[in-house]
Amino acid sequence: MELYCNLKFRVIGEALTLFAAVMLLLLWMSEKALKAPWGRMMHAIRDNEDAARAMGKDVTRQHLQVFIIGSAIVGMAGAMLVTLDGQFTPGSYQPLRFTFLIWIMVIIGGSGNNWGSILGGLVIWLVWIEAEPIGAMAIDFLTSQMGDTNSIKIHLINNAAQMRLVLMGALLLAVLRFSPGGLIPEKR
Repeated sequence: MELYCNLKFRVIGEALTLFAAVMLLLLWMSEKALKAPWGRMMHAIRDNEDAARAMGKDVTRQHLQVFIIGSAIVGMAGAMLVTLDGQFTPGSYQPLRFTFLIWIMVIIGGSGNNWGSILGGLVIWLVWIEAEPIGAMAIDFLTSQMGDTNSIKIHLINNAAQMRLVLMGALLLAVLRFSPGGLIPEKR
């Protein structure tokens, strides 16, 4: 058993090392690209496509180029997900986990900002991991005066996992209210 646990932690450590290396490499490459003339052109196209087109830029070609680069990055992320989870089947696809959470990570961190996206990813991951146990403790505390056979208490305890969604929504609303540009807003 001890050998199995040591092997498991070693594999997880190697996967985390690989993830960190790929993330740092992609962050470095994207920061270099955004500070280059190509990045300034992308900002110009994002801010005003008509003006960029008037300056002679092929906007459609640039959109296609960004789509291909983004698809390559998402492909690498998918390969790393499958490496970590072991398999990915269409039936196991959960839009909340693979689409909505990533969208919230970017919004909370700050769209248009690589560092903000990383910070948003870490914050949302931490909240997602800790929301269920904290929600279960809160529900247990709030229902401590009820009997163990009380149907409301049983229902609330059985649905403690839904506290994740409540906390995600509350966090998203708080960030949008008090820092509409995200935790690290894009510099203009």
